[in-house]
Amino acid sequence: MNDWFETLDGLRAHVWHHLLQGVANRDSAARHPVLATQGLDGWPEARTVVLRAADEQSGTVEAHTDLFSDKIASLRNLPRAALHVWEAEDRLQIRLSLSVEIQSGEAVAALWARVPDHSRQSYGVTPPPGTPIARALDYDKTPDPASFAVLRCTVQTIDAVHLGPVHRRALYRRDDGWTGQWLSP
Repeated sequence: MNDWFETLDGLRAHVWHHLLQGVANRDSAARHPVLATQGLDGWPEARTVVLRAADEQSGTVEAHTDLFSDKIASLRNLPRAALHVWEAEDRLQIRLSLSVEIQSGEAVAALWARVPDHSRQSYGVTPPPGTPIARALDYDKTPDPASFAVLRCTVQTIDAVHLGPVHRRALYRRDDGWTGQWLSP
C-alpha cells in the first residue's frame, strides 16, 4: 500500500499530484473544484470552476471566467478565495486559501488564442452572467475575447485531510516554505 499520507512531504506531494492531474485529465476530480469567494453583500459564494493550470514551483493555480461574472466583482472587492477539491478515491479533501489576481485583455491574449471554439462560448454572454432574464433561454452567446479573464491564484495555505481508516490532517503555509504541520483532524 502506498504511504503518501503518512508523512508531511508525501501528503503535500500527493496534493500537488492531484492538482496537476486536474489540469491534465478531464476525468480527475480536481478538474472541477469549488471556488468560494465573499460576495459584495458579505455572504459566501461558491461555484464550480475548471482548473486550467497548476504549478507547484510557483505555488499557483488558474481558472478562466467571464470578466463580467459576479465572481469578478467579488474578487475586485476582496481578492481572496478558497478552492475545494474532494478526491473520493483517495478519501482526500484539499482546501487551498488563495490570493487572486484578475488578468484580462492583452495580458491573456495568448491564452485566448488557445481556447477551443466550443469553450469560447462561455465568454461573451448577453446579457452578462447573473442578469435577470424573463425566460431560461433569453440570452445570446457570442465569443468575445474582451469577456475572457484568467484568475491567477497564489496559494497561501493548503489544508489537506485524509479520511482513511485513521484520519490525518496537515496545514502547509507559503510563508514558512511549505514545511507543514500536522493538525488534529
